[in-house]
Amino acid sequence: MNRRNFLGLGLGVLALSITPSTLSAIDFRKTNKKIKLGVTDLSFHRIAGSLVANVLKDLGYEVERIYSPHVENFRKLKVGEVDLLTSAWLPSSHGIYKEDTEKTTPLIELGLHYKPYALWGVPDYVPQKDVAEISDLLKPEVIEKMKKDIQGITPGAGITRFSIKMMEEYGLSNAGYRFHTGTEEDCFSAYETAVKNNQWVVVPLWKPQFLHYKYKIRELSDPKGLLGIVDKAVLLLREDKKNLFSQEELKVLDNLKFSNEVIAELDYKVSRENKAIDEVTKQWLKEHSKSL
Repeated sequence: MNRRNFLGLGLGVLALSITPSTLSAIDFRKTNKKIKLGVTDLSFHRIAGSLVANVLKDLGYEVERIYSPHVENFRKLKVGEVDLLTSAWLPSSHGIYKEDTEKTTPLIELGLHYKPYALWGVPDYVPQKDVAEISDLLKPEVIEKMKKDIQGITPGAGITRFSIKMMEEYGLSNAGYRFHTGTEEDCFSAYETAVKNNQWVVVPLWKPQFLHYKYKIRELSDPKGLLGIVDKAVLLLREDKKNLFSQEELKVLDNLKFSNEVIAELDYKVSRENKAIDEVTKQWLKEHSKSL
């Protein structure tokens, strides 16, 4: 089964698997329950972090969200500066960080926030007959039309590591292409500007991400398999912090299920419609779980 068919099995909107009987067993009268939640400081990670934070608040916890870049987030989890981390992409994108953390700090995986994967894409107006896979970027007629600057995001991101390797393995640097790191807004606005000007452009991206909610971005085939595999985005809990939760509360966290489409839509509402993140996620939770 190829990875796209595999994705089709799990990308529908999944309601939260929380039942009234499960929640009734949780003692909401507890007070002074404090949790430090590590959140990777990118828009779609902030969406997942907000969803989890709202669930924790409904369970009676006081939640402090601590925003950091990818590697720093795992360092904080390792040394105990955060109790939980959302959302870790495993095993492909963040597996190396998890492995390093677990050398000293055992971790517990909870939930299935979504099924992310990295991709390189082009606007759907770029003909597929001209550009269907990464190596097609080397065609003389494509080089002539395609924007040479490929704008990425932060250095520690999985898509950045993959993209740097792709530039080398596919010979794109020798053909005049240049990959740049930057902020996520640098990446997204560069794509939106190119589309506005009907320009041929390559965007190093991933799912879920809010651009997919508005634009039709056609994924390019990666015959060398350098973009990794379909990951599972999960909540990571330090094992020594397990006693912060009751067994029923752990079940609630482990039953959290979202999807790529859900995260992309909520991300768009916050990032481009400027809606308040916690209100957006709280409303989604309300609509998809009668118990919350």
